[in-house]
Amino acid sequence: MSPSGSAARLRGAAAGLLTATLAVAAHGYGGAEPPGGAAVVALVIVAATVGTLTATLSACSKTAVLLAILAWGQIAGHIVLGVSGHIHAPQTATMVGAHAVAVGVGAVLIAVGDRLCRVVTRAVRVAVRMVCPPVAPQGRPIVRQAVQPLRSALLLAASISHRGPPVSPAR
Repeated sequence: MSPSGSAARLRGAAAGLLTATLAVAAHGYGGAEPPGGAAVVALVIVAATVGTLTATLSACSKTAVLLAILAWGQIAGHIVLGVSGHIHAPQTATMVGAHAVAVGVGAVLIAVGDRLCRVVTRAVRVAVRMVCPPVAPQGRPIVRQAVQPLRSALLLAASISHRGPPVSPAR
């Protein structure tokens, strides 16, 4: 896997996990009860969708696109937690503000994690090159003795069994 592919997968996993975690935290901060049952399953589906979108779209390394996807994830998470039997007070400014803060915090955490991943990857590559320099490829070995096809044929002929059914005298 290429380094950019692994970074995209890490970014997607972080976006999905942060979407679910921060949606539950924002709802809890807004005065709602912890979700259970179907709400958790639906929230996992939302988180998986956000994570997959973030990992597969190449534009997700840009902050504006990442903010849009995370905002969509918080809205979907709020709807899922509200519709699936999750009892909470009517839409309050506290809960909306908590979801907005969750989007900002999630984007900052993912951007910082993405940058940290790049820095650590570069440092590891430099360290590996210093400790284990690349080995120069060697040329092909020169064959000094030609293969004798006649010897191979004689060995093959000697290894074939000459045993068979007896020849009839009528022949």
